[in-house]
Amino acid sequence: MSIHIVALGNEGDAFHQDSRPSGLIRAYLGRSPLVSGDESSLLLSASGAAARPVFTEYQASAFGNVKLVVHDCPVWDIFDSDWYTSRNLIGGADIIVIKYNVNDKFSFHEVKDNYIPVIKRALNSVPVIIAAVGTRQNEELPCTCPLCTSDRGSCVSTTEGIQLAKELGATYLELHSLDDFYIGKYFGGVLEYFMIQALNQKTSEKMKRRKMSSSFHGIRPPQLEQPEKMPVLKAEASHYNADLNNLLFCCQCVDVVFYSPDLKEVAEAHKIVLCAVSHVFMLLFSVKSPADIQDSSIIQTTQDLFTINRDPAFPGASQESLGNPPLRVIVKDAFFCSCLSDILRFIYSGAFQWEELEDDIRKKLKDSGDVSNVIEKVKCILKTPGKFNCLRNCKTYQARKPLWFYNTSLKFFLNKPMLADVVFEIQGTTVPAHRAILVARCEVMAAMFNGNYMEAKSVLIPVYGVSKETFLSFLEYLYTDSCCPAGIFQAMCLLICAEMYQVSRLQHICELFIITQLQSMPSRELASMNLDIVDLLKKAKFHHSDCLSTWLLHFIATNYLIFSQKPEFQDLSVEERSFVEKHRWPSTMYLKQLAEYRKYIHSRKCRCLVM
Repeated sequence: MSIHIVALGNEGDAFHQDSRPSGLIRAYLGRSPLVSGDESSLLLSASGAAARPVFTEYQASAFGNVKLVVHDCPVWDIFDSDWYTSRNLIGGADIIVIKYNVNDKFSFHEVKDNYIPVIKRALNSVPVIIAAVGTRQNEELPCTCPLCTSDRGSCVSTTEGIQLAKELGATYLELHSLDDFYIGKYFGGVLEYFMIQALNQKTSEKMKRRKMSSSFHGIRPPQLEQPEKMPVLKAEASHYNADLNNLLFCCQCVDVVFYSPDLKEVAEAHKIVLCAVSHVFMLLFSVKSPADIQDSSIIQTTQDLFTINRDPAFPGASQESLGNPPLRVIVKDAFFCSCLSDILRFIYSGAFQWEELEDDIRKKLKDSGDVSNVIEKVKCILKTPGKFNCLRNCKTYQARKPLWFYNTSLKFFLNKPMLADVVFEIQGTTVPAHRAILVARCEVMAAMFNGNYMEAKSVLIPVYGVSKETFLSFLEYLYTDSCCPAGIFQAMCLLICAEMYQVSRLQHICELFIITQLQSMPSRELASMNLDIVDLLKKAKFHHSDCLSTWLLHFIATNYLIFSQKPEFQDLSVEERSFVEKHRWPSTMYLKQLAEYRKYIHSRKCRCLVM
């Protein structure tokens, strides 16, 4: 049995082309452990004069005894010069690979416009892989503004590659380099999947032909039913942006109060959120110095808009808390001050709803010049040091996600003493944190810091039953709405911590991580791994992770022949054991029928049609 792969296109740089064989296919054949004994030969063009190679033919063995034939054609001219050969190649292919270099946009569009329609007409339910090879030369994201032409025409974007894949019904891959990861695990994994599918299809067709050509009058082989479908876990939607937005209205953990020029209180806020989106506030609250920022426009904006008042004779100062009173900030600009509540709501909601902010400001300021002046000041507040104001076009910037600020900038304060007002003591070490973020993101901590508990008045808070690494991962989720456990064990520890603090979405994330990791393991790895799956099941049940515990029971039943041989299988309860035996795969009935069929085959010395 053989597999025929046709690779089209040149993944080399357009400015450094040479006559070497194509790198992607050659690299895969040389590195894949499933391929051995590859041989290559150059097939020349039949059209004459140049006698240059049209494609390279590789022959190798895959999966031990399967013949693998690969035709690697880097030159698209074959579709113009030798249509008969090219049509036969595509028509006889089991898998087609289309390659291009992401930095050669001219060739990409030439291929897309001239040759892809030809390939579409010749395809006949053949799987197609589109491989975008190389690292884009412009690292920054291109501007999407219709009036801006920067970064256009320099490279092939991911969106263009995906659109091409949709047209062909293909699988799209981005290979930033031709190393072991991208070739062996990424490209090789997808290619080998389609190779296995092709072998299964050919085997099925061969069996059908054999059954039609000859009849078998004895005992038929048993049919192995499909295992039961695993329970589907639905991820909980993120409420990260809503949590931070609600923090502005609940007035908890306030540490800064804004006043108008006539010393009337205007709004309350939180230093940590303001500093997460603006270097102006970092400079105002002494998180960074002018030497750190080195941007005169930010320094000037800070001086023009705000001033800090520490006068003990300030109106209302005697009523403030003597322990740690909020910082008093006077807004110098009267127009900016009148719109401050709307600006703060804009910042706390993610600093992306520009049209709503403009509408709110227009309702308060009738003069269009004053509106533009306030908008420009907001842009200056959100400016990145050392760069031109990238927020000139508000409608263009509105396409960005609201989390673009928080999940990148709040991480800057994770496990840092800057602006920290609480310290957790874990395993003999300390971890600084910020009450405002904890209260906004975790209801248990909100009750702990605002109720009649010791933690409400204490700065140093001990944490028990959790390792430092796990607690830092928990805080990382609270600050950034994301986490990446190192493995199944750490994910389970993080799930236990999330259950302890009643953060349900983090529990679901950990459940999905554990399920994904187990599903990706091949049977051989499941059989040899040291992870106690039954202990994992019991922990999931103890910590009220019902979705994970149900899934693990189905997982044990589906892989019955593997887990039933492990000693921890005996630790299942009677109820769990009954469930696993009822839903086991393959079933007891199938194994019994298989044993009878094998006995019959050996007794009759017949040739088995399946084995």
